[in-house]
Amino acid sequence: MASAASDGPVIRPMTGAKLILAAIIIGLGNFLVVLDTTIANVSIPTIAGSLGVSPTQATWVITSYAVAEAITVPLTGWLARRFGGLRVFITSYLAFGAISILCGLSTTLEMLIAGRVLLGLAGGTIIPLSLTLLLRIFPPEKATIGTIIWAMTTTVAPIAGPILGGVISDNIGWEWIFFINVPLAFAGGLGLIWLMRDQHDPTAKAKVDGVGLGLLIVWVGALQIMLDEGRNLDWFASTEVRVLAVVAAIGFVAFLIWELTEKEPIVNLRVFRHRGFVAASLTYSAAFGAFFATIVLIPLWLQQNMGYTATWAGYATGIMGILAVISSPIIGKAAEKIDPRLIVFIGVMGLGAIAAWRTTFTPDITFGQMAWPMLLTGPFLMMFFIPVTGLCISSVEQHEQADAAGISNFMRTVAGAFAAALVQTGWNNAARENQAELVGTMTQDRATLDAMMADGTSQEVATTMLTGMVQGQSVILATLDMFSMLAICFAFAAMLIWLVPKPKGPLDMSGGH
Repeated sequence: MASAASDGPVIRPMTGAKLILAAIIIGLGNFLVVLDTTIANVSIPTIAGSLGVSPTQATWVITSYAVAEAITVPLTGWLARRFGGLRVFITSYLAFGAISILCGLSTTLEMLIAGRVLLGLAGGTIIPLSLTLLLRIFPPEKATIGTIIWAMTTTVAPIAGPILGGVISDNIGWEWIFFINVPLAFAGGLGLIWLMRDQHDPTAKAKVDGVGLGLLIVWVGALQIMLDEGRNLDWFASTEVRVLAVVAAIGFVAFLIWELTEKEPIVNLRVFRHRGFVAASLTYSAAFGAFFATIVLIPLWLQQNMGYTATWAGYATGIMGILAVISSPIIGKAAEKIDPRLIVFIGVMGLGAIAAWRTTFTPDITFGQMAWPMLLTGPFLMMFFIPVTGLCISSVEQHEQADAAGISNFMRTVAGAFAAALVQTGWNNAARENQAELVGTMTQDRATLDAMMADGTSQEVATTMLTGMVQGQSVILATLDMFSMLAICFAFAAMLIWLVPKPKGPLDMSGGH
């Protein structure tokens, strides 16, 4: 298969002010795209009211973006070979800004969903290409800094999304969650055109694998819609979910067979011949899925059961970014000297220990008591994120790095979607089961009601209060159950990293072996 490798390095390392500015711009592109995966979440009720639709219908604003992005991410390697990685990145950057205008100007739900689909298609290539470009612009001995920048933007953005979305929607208007992308994306895209105008961006002939592309769209689209709609439709009790599951399964098998036998596949699955890539990407997916489930579960619990507003729930999760930013340079330096597998192991086990810590939460927990484990999540998250992305990239050959970045990020995205859907379903089911058990064990409920009524409380109010207490206890027990499961998932993910062959010296991000 032809590749860009024969034409020399895609990007020459940079130095000085140009390096700093280019790194900031590339990192910003990744931040904007990842931010848009969560910034609309808390704005759905506002958007629904503005466009005259139900909140359930408005959730397609989230689903449409996720589906489009999930389809585009694994195509990145092929697009980079065919058109040049730098060209694809800059074009996507500028398109992201232009399409954000259309989203903000939408007057109907259909128009907004169409805009979000286009936004996801444009943004999907930015996530993996931002990593490969950051690794290219830094000299080999400083490549870890590129990984640090990418890791910070990828982890902080989904945390910042709900905070920004809530503040903007409440104080300015939901349209501005899209309009804020415009000046940043245009400035970033035009800035890269100027900064990298003398860089070599080779291309290679690559035919359009139409069958592979079609199968990819079918199975990824069916899977993502199934995950997003499943919890609203009672999962496999729904005919729609069962049909989507069958389509996704058949489409996936057909896609694998076709891509592994096609001479010029649109997704280069041959990167899975590298044991290091397989083990690192599985660790990446499993640990990120557990982490993403955590940052989905905690805001839901705080808003629905602890009385927090969307903004304060965002602050409660966003606090992890403080030590994440501070510790990143230290962890990056350590990754150059210590076995990166050990750093990943400690990081993921640390996340598991924090999940276990959260099993001690009580209904009267204060913001400060909850903030401590969230604050300490930051360093462990970076210990996991920085080396594991480096292991994914360094395990393949140079001309396969765009493919490796695309596929590993696709696996991470799907793992996050699976985890978010499963944790919400498990949480709701556990709450119902716990409530039934608590009601079944209450032998003094009549006496409790009589005592409350004797103090002057009406029967209706007393019943409501007792029901609320039972529901509150069932929810906190369900939350603790989920934290226990997540702790086990982290421990499992930590074991996977030892399947990666021990790197010979510092991680080599240049494709050498």
